[in-house]
Amino acid sequence: MSFLEIDNINVGFGPVSSRTEVLRNINLSVKENEFVAIIGFSGCGKSTLINLLAGLQRPDSGEVRLNGKTTKGPGPDRGIMFQNYSLLPWLSVFENIELAVRSVFGKMKKKEIEEHIMHYIDMVKLTPARDKKPHELSGGMRQRASLARTLSLKPEVLLLDEPLSALDALTRSDLQDEILKIWEEDKRTVVMITNDVDEAVLMADRIVPLTMGPEATLANEFVVNMARPRERQTLNDHPEFMRLKSEITSFMMHLNEESKALKKNTIIPMPAVRPKSFEPPVAAPRLKTKYSALL
Repeated sequence: MSFLEIDNINVGFGPVSSRTEVLRNINLSVKENEFVAIIGFSGCGKSTLINLLAGLQRPDSGEVRLNGKTTKGPGPDRGIMFQNYSLLPWLSVFENIELAVRSVFGKMKKKEIEEHIMHYIDMVKLTPARDKKPHELSGGMRQRASLARTLSLKPEVLLLDEPLSALDALTRSDLQDEILKIWEEDKRTVVMITNDVDEAVLMADRIVPLTMGPEATLANEFVVNMARPRERQTLNDHPEFMRLKSEITSFMMHLNEESKALKKNTIIPMPAVRPKSFEPPVAAPRLKTKYSALL
């Protein structure tokens, strides 16, 4: 049974005369506690889609439903991690999380709030850095803090908008493992945006490609039939991993080649613009001064 649903959503930008359709006929059903990855190229509308799920943007038509109810805007039932860290620079790790927790759990007592915050700081292994400001942290530590803040709200759905894309390969791998460990211990419904095929196959139950824009839509899904927990060290020897990686990569590259072919055949006519006058510009007047004779 569907827990999170996208029902026939369309989104576009600009005036009617020069409108750009970004997403068209988007339909997706996600089961409770399922991990779904949406994969696509840059600029195809992935972040627009995650903003729709988070309630940060309204569709032109269609709706998003959570547990059978239409979402009307953002709420703590849907926690989102952005591509950047989104931490307030003048607050410590603890204070950044505290600000979010107090806004959602305002009736909690002071001791309960502290214990609640420290539970999630410990979960992402940031206990020694609880009093540090963002500028004192590495990129990976900042994203751990962002993850702790999101999880501390106890969202029913965790939305990940390429949160690891700016990290180096080793830090990215480490955080992938941490997110998977947390998800397996404390099940949540997860929708992750990514452009990394290996990351999608490692982490997700299902992978849904988003076609090239404009008018991007969701293509046929790929089901990941691999037992959990998945061992990173043995993935390259796993036949299902290699099959999925090859099929998804080939599918995405085919989409890219189709997009390039369409762009080559598109001829944009230039407007017939003529200058108002062919007369040479009027020269600026020369002022007479006592030095004019020397010029």
